[in-house]
Amino acid sequence: MKINVVKLREGARLPFKATEGSAGADLFACIEEPKTIKAGEILFVPTGIAMEIPVGYGGFMFPRSSLACRYGISFPNCVGVIDSDYRGEISAVLINQGKNDYTVNPGDRVAQMVIMPVESAEYMFAEGISDTGRGKGGFGSTGKN
Repeated sequence: MKINVVKLREGARLPFKATEGSAGADLFACIEEPKTIKAGEILFVPTGIAMEIPVGYGGFMFPRSSLACRYGISFPNCVGVIDSDYRGEISAVLINQGKNDYTVNPGDRVAQMVIMPVESAEYMFAEGISDTGRGKGGFGSTGKN
């Protein structure tokens, strides 16, 4: 699948898969100078690109696992969803859940994008829904181990 990408800012980089087996393509910070995220703060990081995601697909932005496990840098909403009809600049919203400040530099890899099929659903009210073995049990109802 080919995805058309438009460069919106000077210094923007094309998303890039680090290895042949990578599920996600890295997205890069398109900022003019380093920006520091203090512990507990949120930072909006532009990528300088827009993309044309085909109808029937979505772009799903995930945090980079290395940033999350080493520095506590993640997404406050866990996954960013880019709809197929969105044509604006793609940005990463980062949160510093670590104990130390973290600096994002121009060109740093800040997120990864996975393009996945999205099934269109029609929602409707019904008189009831089918029962399952789990039923209404949730939030740990199946046990810890």
